This record gives sequence, structure tokens and C-alpha cells, in this order.
Amino acid sequence: MNGTPLTQQQLLTQQHYLSKDAGDFAAFVESVSHNATLTDYPQASNIEQNAVVYSRSTVTRACSTPEEKKTLMAEWIKVWTDGPGVLMITQAMDHQVIDRANETFERIINQQKADGGGSGDHFAKAGANDRIWNALEKHGKGDPENFTHYYANEAIALASEAWLGAGYQITAQVNRVNPGSAAQSAHRDYHLGFMAEDQILKYPMHVHQLSPALTLQGAIAHCDMPLASGPTLYLPYSQHFSEGYVAFTRDEFQQYFNKHRSQLELKKGDMVFFNPALMHAAGENKTADIYRLANLLQVSSAFGRAMESIDHLGLIDAIYPTLVKPNTAGTLTKDQIVNVISACADGYPFPTNLDTDLPAGGMAPKTQQQYLLEALDDNTNHEILLERLQSLTRKQSLT
Repeated sequence: MNGTPLTQQQLLTQQHYLSKDAGDFAAFVESVSHNATLTDYPQASNIEQNAVVYSRSTVTRACSTPEEKKTLMAEWIKVWTDGPGVLMITQAMDHQVIDRANETFERIINQQKADGGGSGDHFAKAGANDRIWNALEKHGKGDPENFTHYYANEAIALASEAWLGAGYQITAQVNRVNPGSAAQSAHRDYHLGFMAEDQILKYPMHVHQLSPALTLQGAIAHCDMPLASGPTLYLPYSQHFSEGYVAFTRDEFQQYFNKHRSQLELKKGDMVFFNPALMHAAGENKTADIYRLANLLQVSSAFGRAMESIDHLGLIDAIYPTLVKPNTAGTLTKDQIVNVISACADGYPFPTNLDTDLPAGGMAPKTQQQYLLEALDDNTNHEILLERLQSLTRKQSLT
């Protein structure tokens, strides 16, 4: 502003909306400069690189009574909110359950390759990893008995309920990181973490603060993961930095992460759960023979749903002719047309079937709204637009 004082309205806007250069680096460094102690987490067995570590026996004991269960969940909430943001539960899953699940996952990966090369990954180049999208459903249908024993696990349920309350919905993506795979860039996760910068900036500050409360990230180690195999890197306490969705891609933040991050060696059966706003990245698999296999859990709040079911496709079919020129010429501005599209078309690409509805040049597939805007720009024929949207609906479907 060339030294010109901001007006009251400018200050108010700045308070509630971020700019692309938001986030003071010195403030960020101060926000992550803390150390967790066992005094703060009395039920933990130890603190490892600022991750709070619990034993499976602690979880089992806590689940014996509602009071003890709530006490442990409250302590985990403290880890994810006020604390370092990441906790580990050692040997939380029986090895025989994991071994049988691995057989199912191996069959699925091999079938995917036989069918055309397998599914892509959000971050890795093609062929670097083997990813199973919607592993929850594929696991359950592929081996119902093993699925039942797997998701009967108390640690999964306790972590999910602690962060999200009742009615949570589990999704899972199996990721096998093959020898030689490169590390990810440090990032935050779903929801805002999956968006491009121009999309992120459209959301007010309170949504940036809300987004982490809508999901919980988890990982279950399906093999031993020594540090050389590249288990996930974390920056404890980074979930506290409100501007992180915008700032964390910048060089100074990436360099700080690379210098100060933590990395936990995992054994088969260990679980990690962390706040999705925690700055993290998969590490480089430097080994020649370890195929790092993890089941990545993304648990969602029950509240991320509308009150009513809308037939968006039928609604678009009805209103599209009213939006096409000359019907809108001289009556609606472009912004007003966008307002109509926002009311009648789905503006969010999830949930979807990521086997068929692949990301479009980024982290997320195209939405109904994007298809509709493109059709209006190109003056696309009504029937052709409907064919495209029907194709999108088929790609999003799991049936």
C-alpha cells in the first residue's frame, strides 16, 4: 500500500480473507518451536521426536469403561489440537490380520496392473507407487472375514470417534511405495490441502480453521518401515499455523520443513493418526528391496453433508437453455450466471470414484460447475453437455 494506512474495511477484509502472500515466516517458526512432554500426556508411553506414543494395552484398557475411554480420547484431542498434532499407537493391529489383508491388497494391485497399469497417485509419477483407491470397499468385498477383523480394531474406532464424534465415515487408500520412489513435497491434506491456490483464497479464514476438524488422517503400517524406506515426515505443531494452506508451498517453509521435520520408524502393526493440517510428506524410499506398504485412512465427519438430496443433473437439464445466449443477453451478467450455476450444479468433486474420475491437472477432478461454465463459454449444444455430465456421473459412481 506504499505506506498508506489501511482503511477499516481493508483491515476487516484482511482479517477474514487471506492473500497469496499471507503467513509470516518468523511467526511460523515460533509456532512450531515447542517440545511435548509426558507430563502433558500421562497415558502415553513415551515421546518420540515430538510424536506422542501410546501402547495398544493402553487403548485396550481405556475401552473397558466409558469413563476411561473418554479420558483417553480427551488426551488424544489435546495432542491433535494444542499439542504436536501426531500420535502413534504401537502394535495396534495383529500381524495375522495384516498378513491376510496384504494378500487381498496384492491380488488387487496385480489385477489393476493386468487391467491396464493400475491407478495413479496424487503426488508420485506414474509407476512409482501402487495405489488402491477405495481400498475400504475392495477389501470388504474381496475378503469379508478379514475386513471384519481388521475394522473391529479398537484403536481405529477410538481415534475416529475422538476427533470426529459419532457417525464418522472411514475411507481408505492403500499405497505401496516402491524402492527408489522420491519424497513428496510437504503439504497439508484434504479438504483445503487438495486445492489450488486460487481456490483456497476463495475460502474465508474461519473455513481454513474449520477444515482440519472435518477429517482425521491415519496410517497403518503393513510392513516394517525403517527410516531408509521413507516413512512419513512430519513437522509437529505446524497445524497451529492458520495461514498454512496458503504459505506452506513457499520455499522458506519447505526448506524449514526439510531441516526440522520428524520421521518415525514404524513396525508392522503400528498406527499413526494426525491432524490433517499438520505439515507432512511421504519420505524417499532409498532401499533396494523394501516395498513400503501402508493403509492410509481418511476419516470424515458426518456433518459434511447437505440436508436434502438434489437431482443436479435434472436441474441442469431444465435450466441450461435459460443460460444460453441470446436468453441471457442483456439480462444477466457473467457474475449472475455464475451465481445461478452455484445454485444448480455440484461445485465439489468429492466423493468420487478415483479409479475412473481422475484428477484433472491437479489434486481433484473437474466438477459439474466447471463443465457447465466451459459449456457456456463454448456455446456447447444442450444434448452434448448432458452427455458429458452423464459420463461424469458414471465415472463418479462405484457401480
